[in-house]
Amino acid sequence: MDSLKKKEYVLPLIPLRELVTFPSTIIPILVGREKSINSLKYSIDKYDHFIFLSVQKNQLSEIPSPEEIHQIGVIARIEKSAEQNNGSFRVVIQGLERGRIDQFIEKDDHYLVKVSVLDQIVPKERNLYALSKNIVAVFEEYINLKKIKLHGIISKLHANEISEIADIIASVINLGLKQRQSLLEELDVYKRGLKIFNILKKEIYKLKTSGETEFKKNREDIQDNDIEEYKRKLKNANLPDYVKKRADEELERLSMMPPYSAESTVSRYYLDWIISIPWQRIKTENNDIKKASIILDEDHYGLFKVKERILDYLAVRQLVKKASGEILCFVGPPGVGKSSLSKSIARALNRAFVRISLGGVKDEAEIRGHRRTYIGSYPGQIVKGLKKAKYINPVFLLDEVDKLSSDFRGDPASALMEVLDPDQNSEFVDHYLDLEIDLSQVFFITTANTEEPIPPALKDRMEVIEIPGYTEREKLHIAKGFLIKKQAEKNGLNPDNIVIKDEILLKIINDYTREAGVRNLEREIAIVMRKIARHFVESKQENKETRKFMLEETNLKKFLGVQKFIRLKRLSENEVGVATGLAWTVSGGDILIIESRFLRGKGDLILTGRLGEIMKESSSAAFSYAKLKLFEMDMDTEELEGYNIHLHIPEGAVPKEGPSAGVPLSVSIISLLTGIPVESDYAMTGEITLRGKVLPVGGIKEKIIAAHRYGIKHIIIPIENEKDVAEDIPLDIKEEIKIHLVEDMDEVLDIVLEKPIKIKNINSKVIKPFFNSKIQ
Repeated sequence: MDSLKKKEYVLPLIPLRELVTFPSTIIPILVGREKSINSLKYSIDKYDHFIFLSVQKNQLSEIPSPEEIHQIGVIARIEKSAEQNNGSFRVVIQGLERGRIDQFIEKDDHYLVKVSVLDQIVPKERNLYALSKNIVAVFEEYINLKKIKLHGIISKLHANEISEIADIIASVINLGLKQRQSLLEELDVYKRGLKIFNILKKEIYKLKTSGETEFKKNREDIQDNDIEEYKRKLKNANLPDYVKKRADEELERLSMMPPYSAESTVSRYYLDWIISIPWQRIKTENNDIKKASIILDEDHYGLFKVKERILDYLAVRQLVKKASGEILCFVGPPGVGKSSLSKSIARALNRAFVRISLGGVKDEAEIRGHRRTYIGSYPGQIVKGLKKAKYINPVFLLDEVDKLSSDFRGDPASALMEVLDPDQNSEFVDHYLDLEIDLSQVFFITTANTEEPIPPALKDRMEVIEIPGYTEREKLHIAKGFLIKKQAEKNGLNPDNIVIKDEILLKIINDYTREAGVRNLEREIAIVMRKIARHFVESKQENKETRKFMLEETNLKKFLGVQKFIRLKRLSENEVGVATGLAWTVSGGDILIIESRFLRGKGDLILTGRLGEIMKESSSAAFSYAKLKLFEMDMDTEELEGYNIHLHIPEGAVPKEGPSAGVPLSVSIISLLTGIPVESDYAMTGEITLRGKVLPVGGIKEKIIAAHRYGIKHIIIPIENEKDVAEDIPLDIKEEIKIHLVEDMDEVLDIVLEKPIKIKNINSKVIKPFFNSKIQ
């Protein structure tokens, strides 16, 4: 839309309050309502900065209906737009032409209207030139009496036609809303000019008779009305005494200020914030433990530790009536439900829910607010969250606390220490308000992907609850109980008529996703549901209740394409120098196939497979332990000096890290050196020492489930990890596998090697057993 050459346009609409715009004028406006902000953004992005402005009839309406908006308005162009600190936009607009709304186009997030450009009526029989000269003359007299500095506009008025003259003056002089709208709707330029001329003459007469006294009195009346309104609001706000005292002092200062001064605006903004904070407003929380348990189970599968913690809190609340602020930190990989679980907790407790994201926050003032000495200062996110919640005891989610950073503007993590310390947050002070706010009744929840980036002093103030990735079986339950129903209904399908067998769901989980959570799984299920919906439409099965579909493996490949992830294959036979390890990843547990071979060289250990520093150290420790083991048995190891041992872990594109592969690395090397094959149906994990001791490791649950998924029946873990098996492993998996608890490598070697390590079982020359048949 380069210019207004057409007679009809479809444009975004911004309804105005207490303001009528005119063509030929440039004025600033403040856009703060959500739908209006969206209309502004649509105008800039999709409508070449063109927009339609019209005043609403009901000035109090936050979301005016089409009947509450005047049909006649102005087609305008956005010249400049700047976002303010509070989220509103200050916009400079240029009025272009009068327009009429012919139709409101239904949109949920913004206003969109079809408008017609209105032609002006220019009567040829009237002396428009003489009228325009008279209007300019009386306007000049008017601004002299009002002592307004608008003389620069007079020269511009002389150069314009009467239509522009009338519109410019109408936008400048003090008129009521109805008068302005009447002038905007007047299409006859002579009548409009005559109205402006008569208005100016009346104003000049009033000024000459009453002088400035009346004008000052009006300003004082406005100020008095505002003061009375603030007094009424403060009385109804149920403020603590110390807050009421500060508000009264600020109100007294406001009463002595000129009503339109910059200082009075700052003072009003401060009072508005004091009134909007729910200082003592408490929402009655749910104390029914059974009801809370049902709500938590409805929203999330599993996560028993977290649910138990919330139910424990409710039980304590029934015994100890005094509220105490709870501060939990959910740590886990993306997509496991940390944020959604926080919402569920708020629903179970019947509390308001507020979320703020801390990712990338560098400015301390985002937490504590800006001091009032700065222009454009405002409170921090904590106070803003309380205002949004409308209660002093919400569930307050501080998302991505591990992604805080700091620079010259301060350290927001340090500012959070006061917020998250139960001994201090009852007297939290926001810099803008400079008043103590009691946060002790707020249920704070923070989330993080990893614990390491969180400062120790901040972590010490929180109860850390780890939310590990979901197992394959847990994902299956979540898909069957939540995701399929959700996506089927979202895509217009009846979930009862969509049949997806467990083996098909497991194929989606294992072949098309690799994650700890279920976000990508939900995306893949959504794709399937859209394909099914398309199938129903193309086959003209329109009855939602009768149409049925069973997802087969052939459909799966057609809907989702070839599989995205290919898993390692477990060992099918016993081999020399090859052992199966277990690994933990952010997407769950997995197996590692560890291979070792001899190469001619100088007795070095060669490592490949993209191993991290810790894993390289584990490999060196395993190599040293293996040689020490042979020395211990008085075996001849001189030949080793002429050969390198190449140790490789396949899937070289995948980085591997951690100490838990020490056991399988040692087994692989010792098997190679002794020539004794490793049992293929064993998988193992554990850190080792040079003395052969097996130390505990993490991720036992995920590792055991991964081994079970690959069909491995025997699993070797450190004896100190026995507690993890007792607490975390599903009973049905325990029944199908055998877990071997070990203290040292001698026990491991006795279990996994085909035959014991004895001199009679191997050649004293350690290279020969393997080398005679394998070396190239």
